[in-house]
Formats: sequence, C-alpha cells, structure tokens
Amino acid sequence: MVDDTGVVRGHDLEITGAGGLALAATSWGPAEGDGVLFLHGFGQTRHAWDGVAERIAGCGWQVLAPDMRGHGDSPWADAYRLPDFIEDVRAAADWFASPPVVVGASFGGILALFAHHERPLARALGLVDVVPHFDRQGGRRVQAFMAEHREGFASLDEAAAAVDAFLPNRQRPDNVNGLLRNFVHDPGSGRYRWKWDPRFASGVDWLADAPGDLDAVSASVRDRMTVAAKALSIPTLLVRGRLSNFVSEEAARAFLDLVPHAVYADVLGAGHMVAGDRNDAFGAAVLDFLGGLSE
Repeated sequence: MVDDTGVVRGHDLEITGAGGLALAATSWGPAEGDGVLFLHGFGQTRHAWDGVAERIAGCGWQVLAPDMRGHGDSPWADAYRLPDFIEDVRAAADWFASPPVVVGASFGGILALFAHHERPLARALGLVDVVPHFDRQGGRRVQAFMAEHREGFASLDEAAAAVDAFLPNRQRPDNVNGLLRNFVHDPGSGRYRWKWDPRFASGVDWLADAPGDLDAVSASVRDRMTVAAKALSIPTLLVRGRLSNFVSEEAARAFLDLVPHAVYADVLGAGHMVAGDRNDAFGAAVLDFLGGLSE
C-alpha cells in the first residue's frame, strides 16, 4: 500500500508456523513480484526491518517480515526447539508464490542457513553479521542485556537510556515513542516490558538437540553452519558491521573462503545491529545485491 506521500506502508497479517502457531508478520509492496523475506535476530521483532522494507518495497519488491515465536506480537511457545524455528522460516518462505531472497540477521541468519541447507527454499541468501566462526562473547553480551532488563523499565525514557548504553553506535531517535513497537505496557505494574518471552533471558535452550554447555553448543552451531555454508550455490550476501563484537574481520574472511562467490559489504559505523545502526547504508547494500540478481 502506498500512501499520499508515496511511502509504501506495511500490512499486518498472520502466518501459520510449526504446531499451528500463528506468527505475526508484516508485508510491504506489490501482491505479485519477486520476494524478500527478512528474519530478525534474537530478542528483536519484525520492526527491526521497517525502514529497509519500505525502501525495498518502493523499488517493486514484495517484502515479508515475521515475528519469530516468542518474539514481538507472535505467541510464546511451550518450548523453543530448533526444528520448530526452522519450520516457521519455511512457512514464511512458502507465503511467497516463488522462492524469495531470504535475509537473516544473527539468529535469523542461522535459521535461514539451516533451513535452506535442509531443503532449498531461497532464491538467494543474505546473512547479516553472522558467520560460522562468530564470537560467542557477543552472544553472551546480548543475553546478559536481556537478563538484566527482563523486568522492563519504568518509562520509555529509561528504556531508551538503556538501549543507548548497549548500542552506542546508534543515534537516539528524537521521539522515543517508536520504542513502543518493541515493548508492551503492563498496566498492573506500570512498567514497559520487552516483547519477547522472558524465558529467553534465562538461557532457554533453543538448540534442544545440541549439547547443554555453552562452549559445546557454540561448537555444534559452528560445525553445522560451516557444512551449510560450504554447500551454498545460490547468490549470497554477507553484511558485517565494521564495529561488530560478534563477527570479526577474520571470521568474515573465513566465511568468504567457504563461500567464494559471496558478495561482502562491511558497513562503516555499524555494530552487530547493522540495520538499526546504519539503516541507509544497510539498505543500499541489500538493494545493490538485489539489483545484481537480475543482471
């Protein structure tokens, strides 16, 4: 839908994921045409993609971004198992008439890589600040932030200050009300709580089929990602935040050795949350990649 200013506005809908779970999602752009599926990172919501989704839809692409189970406006689940997340990704990809370009950030990128390796679902793949040899300390930092603030905040200003401290690379918006997309207001306590299942902050094991301790889980994920990356034959984009504490330059180069046909974009001034830190630069990298698919 295009409004009077020419901006492509999103349309909210639901997708049936694993076990019949109704996943909240937003679509942008024409009802027909080439598709782009965006998968957010751990602890994020589909709104992480709003800016770039509108921009890409404005170029004629059909765009979809779901909230993964336990995140955003999607329901919480009884358990969080990797096969269910992968089935959710497949359901989102099947929403399109033909295989879409799948772009996943961090956790979403891992899911996209695993799902496509199990059974091809993507026309092309974009991985945003995630590679097999990611720095597990970066993941620990994210989970520690989630655990520290699992009870929420007394006000949106307090929430904005916490986000500023955690993401110093990101420019604080003039109006903090935009944070409401990522919070729910609890009328009982008056606090603003994150829109994700608080069990994630307690270290819920979404890799239920992997060993339990963190080092072993990390090794299991890395091994599986390496196998999946080596098998990639579709066009591939790797976007890294130059200031990332999750993907080092060396780790990015190791990925490019695994996938020599991949396109690489190293975004200046961005950390792990590339789309939020430098949305314009991130959007330009994705659009350049999409444009190359038709050449």
